Amino acid sequence: MKYQGRSMTKRTGGRIKPSRNKRRSELGREPSETTVGEPRFQVVDSRGNGTKTRALSTNLAQVADGDETAQAEILGVEDNPANVNYKRRNIITKGAIITVDVDGTEQTARVTSRPGQDGQVNAVLE
Repeated sequence: MKYQGRSMTKRTGGRIKPSRNKRRSELGREPSETTVGEPRFQVVDSRGNGTKTRALSTNLAQVADGDETAQAEILGVEDNPANVNYKRRNIITKGAIITVDVDGTEQTARVTSRPGQDGQVNAVLE
């Protein structure tokens, strides 16, 4: 979520005058909103020396079933508790229920990674 800064009004309704502008560490970015489609990635700088790889769109997921993990194709978003509109727009976030094609059979899986932060989709079969 984009950080908007401190409120400019007190609880009583009085006005607070800002003593300084935002610092670079306080800036936020727009959510990447990873969609289902042809894989596209973006590398962004993060705090310190690190980088993050954002998945803008992807159609592959690492699906775990017990001890075994297999790569599967994402067919669509079944449900997304983060936002009611994300199902309709096929947006993948952590906790989303996706339909995957595992060995020729359609199954549902729950996303356990953060595609907009990690750049990959990890899921567990339901």
